[in-house]
Formats: sequence, structure tokens, C-alpha cells
Amino acid sequence: MNEFSYPRQLRLLTGGDFKQVFSRASIKVSDKHLLILACPNTLDHPRIGFVFSKKNIRLAVNRNRVRRIIRESYRLNQYSLPNVDIVILARKGLGDLENEEIQSLISRSWTRLIKRAKDKAKPKSSSHK
Repeated sequence: MNEFSYPRQLRLLTGGDFKQVFSRASIKVSDKHLLILACPNTLDHPRIGFVFSKKNIRLAVNRNRVRRIIRESYRLNQYSLPNVDIVILARKGLGDLENEEIQSLISRSWTRLIKRAKDKAKPKSSSHK
């Protein structure tokens, strides 16, 4: 199998998987056009799921286009992402962005997600005087 493939094991598939991320989300990356929720998993790879409502991205062609762009970015960046379950929620206006704008937005979001995951993993040092 290609090392940059997108098999089923890299996706959140069941309602329970999504529910777990929504209830245990310890990492949040927010932007005007999207919200990323993530929680640590016990696997050796990240998993991703999408919540794109018709209310926020009206046309199916735009929902699918945005999903394809983000999925491709995830596929290429999967080895730099921490071992977390990720849910990406669309906000109004995401479907109106150009492909390059979406790619730039998701690239910045991955960077912020990685940074926040590292910050969460660091043990809190207490300063005693």
C-alpha cells in the first residue's frame, strides 16, 4: 500500500467515533470559516471526519470540493499530525472560498493543531517560590 494513501483506518467512520471527539475535544482550532476539534487517540495515526451541513455550505458540489481539498491536504500531512481524532466543522462562507484559499487555510490550521497538541503534551511546570 502506498504510504500516502487514504484507507478506511484513517477516517472516523461511526457515530460513536464522532461523539467521542465532540465530548472529549481537548484541542480546538478555530477560524472564521472552520472549526477543528481533536482529542487524543490510542492509535499510531491520526483519523479525520467531516461535518459539513447544507446550512453552511449550500451546494453539494461545494461541500464535496471543500472535502476533497481538505482530505488531500490531510493525506499529504498525515505523518506530521499528532495521533488524534479530528473532526472538521464547516462554517458559513467556507464553500465560497477559492481552492487556493482553502488550501492555505487548512495548512495554517494543521500548523496550529500540531502546536496545540505539543503544548497539551508538555507537562505543566509549576514554579514554587
